[in-house]
Amino acid sequence: MDDTRVAASYVQLLFEHMAALGCAQALGEPPAPTAAFVALRRWQALLEHARDLDPGPKSTFALRLARGIAPRHFGVVGFAALACGTLGEALQRLERYHRSVYDVNIAQVRPCAEGLCIEWGVERGRPGALVDETAIAALVQLTRALTGKPLRALAVDFVNPRPADVRPYADFFGGTVRFGQPSTRVMLRAQDLDLPLQGADAALLALLDAQAEALLQEVAAVSEPVGIWRQALVGLIRAGRTQLPDLARSLQMSPRSLQRRLADQGQSFQALLSQTRQQLAEAYLRDANVELAEVALLLGYSEQSAFTRAFRQWTGQAPLQWRRQHSR
Repeated sequence: MDDTRVAASYVQLLFEHMAALGCAQALGEPPAPTAAFVALRRWQALLEHARDLDPGPKSTFALRLARGIAPRHFGVVGFAALACGTLGEALQRLERYHRSVYDVNIAQVRPCAEGLCIEWGVERGRPGALVDETAIAALVQLTRALTGKPLRALAVDFVNPRPADVRPYADFFGGTVRFGQPSTRVMLRAQDLDLPLQGADAALLALLDAQAEALLQEVAAVSEPVGIWRQALVGLIRAGRTQLPDLARSLQMSPRSLQRRLADQGQSFQALLSQTRQQLAEAYLRDANVELAEVALLLGYSEQSAFTRAFRQWTGQAPLQWRRQHSR
């Protein structure tokens, strides 16, 4: 587990919690603003130190910590959630982007008879009860923050041994909580998956809208059909829907008809997608506050390395090199 890590934005939750207790300096320096990740071993040590300093019951420290979670603590997954229309869509994207927040064990998201099951195995090790409980409590609390509803999990399983008192866990999660299980799991109700998201982080939404608006101004000079198609692509790219059928559906036409109309304009779908992504990428990169991993996510790439390769093809430069030359 030496190479595993968690997002620096997620670690910031702990520093905010300690600051609220008047212990802002007790943990040392928080992650640097430019840091994307924190090693898991440091995260484990920080949690243990904070639990020892917190005046509340040690056994429920993770549950108290998780109550302060917000979309911004989930970094690029927070961006992804804001691009989704419902809670179910946001949770499905967890499977694609979980490594950008919690790179310990692989998350699997799948439908089940009752609704949706999110499961983590132990293939990469067991980080311990404190890490696991913080992560699962934070995830459930995030569903509440995103929907504005006091959602209750159907069931929660932990791989760690049963604590002396399980009542605080049942109170927090709202459903059956079991310990000593083969995997860590969260089960959510089917009816909750259709709940609309609240757009809890207005600052992130404002950034996305401002960048999209800048792009739309840039495409004013192209032919009207191409401009409309590119405008539609902006929202689809943000939502991770980057296939030709996605664009055709949004324009209420068949994929074959869209391909024919693109050809009439001397365009192909891949060329249109690449041009739109490049313009968006350059707009995001000019803002030094947007991490490279976040740029990759906003452009619909599941891995930063894939975005880097594409950007090199567009510009002949790595994204970081281009940013240094063009930052505001």
